[in-house]
This record gives sequence, C-alpha cells and structure tokens, in this order.
Amino acid sequence: MSTRLEIDHRATRTGAERHPEKAKRPDNPIQRKPDWIRVKAPTSPVYRETHALMRANGLVTVCEEAACPNIGECWSQRHATMMIMGDTCTRACSFCNVITGMPKALDTDEPRRVADAVAKLGLRHVVITSVDRDDLADGGARHFAETIAAIRAAAPETTIEILTPDFLRKDGALEVVVAARPDVFNHNLETVPALYPTIRPGAKYYHSLRLLDRVKQLDPTIFTKSGIMVGLGEKRIEVLQVMDDMRSAEIDFLTIGQYLQPTVKHAAVDRFVTPDEFSDYAQAARGKGFLLVSATPLTRSSYHADRDFAALRDARIAKLKAA
Repeated sequence: MSTRLEIDHRATRTGAERHPEKAKRPDNPIQRKPDWIRVKAPTSPVYRETHALMRANGLVTVCEEAACPNIGECWSQRHATMMIMGDTCTRACSFCNVITGMPKALDTDEPRRVADAVAKLGLRHVVITSVDRDDLADGGARHFAETIAAIRAAAPETTIEILTPDFLRKDGALEVVVAARPDVFNHNLETVPALYPTIRPGAKYYHSLRLLDRVKQLDPTIFTKSGIMVGLGEKRIEVLQVMDDMRSAEIDFLTIGQYLQPTVKHAAVDRFVTPDEFSDYAQAARGKGFLLVSATPLTRSSYHADRDFAALRDARIAKLKAA
C-alpha cells in the first residue's frame, strides 16, 4: 500500500470532503513527480509499531494529516510529529491537506497522552504542532504550554520543538507559549509575501515575521526556526528577500522544501525545483548567517528534527566561541 493511500484511509475523508470550502474550485491536475521526489511506501515493523502507538494513545499526527512524503522514513525511526488540538483547522490555506471546518472542544487529557507517547517512544527530541484554532480566545496557547509541561515531567531528557500557528489577534498568547520554554520555536512563513493572498489568505506575512522576532525578544535562548515551500510560482529574488527578512528577525534555522499538491482542489505546482537549485538556496542562506539550513526537495519542518537540533546547538556553541 502506498503512503498516500494509507494516509487517506486514516483520515477517512479526502478531496472535497476534507475541504468543503474548495469543492467548487476547478480541478488542478496533479503532475507526475520527478525521480528525485519519489519515496517508497512504508514497510518496516517499527513504522507499524509507531502507527499503533499513535492510535492507542488517540493522537493525531501531522505526518498523516498533511500527507507528508517522509512518513515512512521518520516513523521507521520512531519520529512522529504530533498535532495537538484536534485534526480540524479553522483556516483554509490552499496548500494544506489538513481538514478545514469547526473544531471540537479541546481535549484536556491530550497533553498527558502526548507526553506518555513521547516517553514510550524514548524520543531524544519531539516536534509538537497544531491546527489553527481561531475559535479559541488564546488560539490554543495554554494548551501548547500544558503539553510542553507534561512532556518535561514525563520525559525530562527530551528536547521540545513546537511548530505553532500565528496567534493572529490573540493578545498575550505568544507570551504564554514562550514562558513554557520550548527548546525550539518554529513558525513557518510558508511562501513569499506576493503569494499570501492565494496561498495563505488567512495569515499576514509581516505578522508571522514579527511573531518570530518577538520570541527572540522575550527569550533569546530559544532557537527560532521557519520554513517556506518553493515551486508555487515564487521568484528567486523573492526567496532571497524572505531570507533577509528572516535574518532581520534573528531566525536561527531555515527550511526550504518542494511544494507537493495534496489533491486536485489545492494550489497547482508551478514547477518542480531541481536539487541544484535547492543547493544554491542553501548556499545563499548560509552566507546570510543562519545557524542551520535544510534545503532539499523533501525537506519538511520536522524532517530529521532530532539530528538537526543537535547540529543547531553545536552551531550556536561554535559561533559563541568564535565571537
């Protein structure tokens, strides 16, 4: 069974059923992927064990909901990115495969179950993300903080990376999350500003940038991280400008990956960016001063996150010694 088929079976709702707001949009045919993007279907026993643990703990993963191409590799290494606050998002971004609609009430036992799974998997590093919860007064900030605290109690040696929503119009929410002291605070800009109206219409580019800048102001010891997708119609000069904007906000870690179209109702792939172009982006980003850069066709926010955290920490130490 292919990765995509397994994800669709897990979610039970696909295409227009997952995204009713996109049902009337014209279909965008899904292009055949080049050889450098194809991945094998997951088959390892460890993958199955990870899958079983997620189901036993009643947890949602972004690996499944967002149809990540790296799920086979990551779950075979016991790396799963857990998605808290449900599987339904209040936003309707044209690139994202997460279900859109009105979410259910928060599950107050979820932080404990997430922490239990982290401890059972024996994770050195965990990534916790969420859907957007515009329906909540704090956007889910307190739930993030409670999840971080539960992991600290159950698995004190595990480092914690969070990938948060933008907390747009949620005064005080960011401060609650930062006070919980995650090791890495990630929030993705996703694309260049010119494409926000069509790709990320519910968000504001400069608000997201200020969010990450504010994290550094509140606690300079927290690593900050952000990522973008390419292949949506952006220009190289626009990508380089996003890099400069990120560095002005003192973002430590940049990820760049190829956009892959989840369904015919989502934004079309403009083109498949070549591995050489990704190498060029990585070189440019390193020259701009990021502590760490991951730029490959299959790069995703939490791909190789445990290994990357160790490299990020080493890079900071080396920079401080060189200063």
